[in-house]
Amino acid sequence: MKLNPFIVLNGNAKEVIEFYEQALDGEVLTLLTYGSMPEQTPDEINDLVAHASVKVGEAILMISDNGNVVSPIQAGNQVTICITTNDEEHARKVFNELKQDGQVNFPLQKTSFSPAYGNVTDMYGVTFQIFTEDSQ
Repeated sequence: MKLNPFIVLNGNAKEVIEFYEQALDGEVLTLLTYGSMPEQTPDEINDLVAHASVKVGEAILMISDNGNVVSPIQAGNQVTICITTNDEEHARKVFNELKQDGQVNFPLQKTSFSPAYGNVTDMYGVTFQIFTEDSQ
């Protein structure tokens, strides 16, 4: 299991990624736009970043633009913790533990980018993304 900081932005992720490449000597490992995803997305977000990973030293910083144009990210809640595992059963256990007395923001389910992905805010107001790596 790995814990990674995950920054969600309101449309300027590409700019932020370039800044962190320079300021933190980062290396972009992944950069996917909403338009490159198999799910249908509104035209206005097709060029926004759906997921990027930037290697900074030994750490991986994850970055995306908020795909929900109706509900922008507010200052103070744009950083979450991404828990990455390669075991769907473990992902389910962690998700179920964190959701107790918390709030499910996105149910744990199979997506085009993960066999088990979910987003939950725990009872203390900390938001976690549970990401299961595809074991294939």
